[in-house]
Amino acid sequence: MKKYLIAVVVTVVALGLGSAFAAKPSIPGAGGACVQAGLGTLKSLGALQLAAQGQVDYSGYADPVDGPIFADLPEGTFLSLGQVVRLHASNPDLFAWCN
Repeated sequence: MKKYLIAVVVTVVALGLGSAFAAKPSIPGAGGACVQAGLGTLKSLGALQLAAQGQVDYSGYADPVDGPIFADLPEGTFLSLGQVVRLHASNPDLFAWCN
């Protein structure tokens, strides 16, 4: 039951973060649009809750030539949702949905 409640809280927080960016991005310009696109991509993959829990291995989405994440990431690349948001804002060229 405790794990279920934690999962619900994390989901609510993650969805709230997504709504906050959808309503008014705190990152101006193209960076904010890229963050919104990234959150939308995670949501469409059904991975937003897992990303909020740091349980997405981004290496499975990475290919330096074909993307959709244009990087060479080693297996086991788990990032926090905050790190992913910052990367979208600072390096939008890494993500196919931002180009």
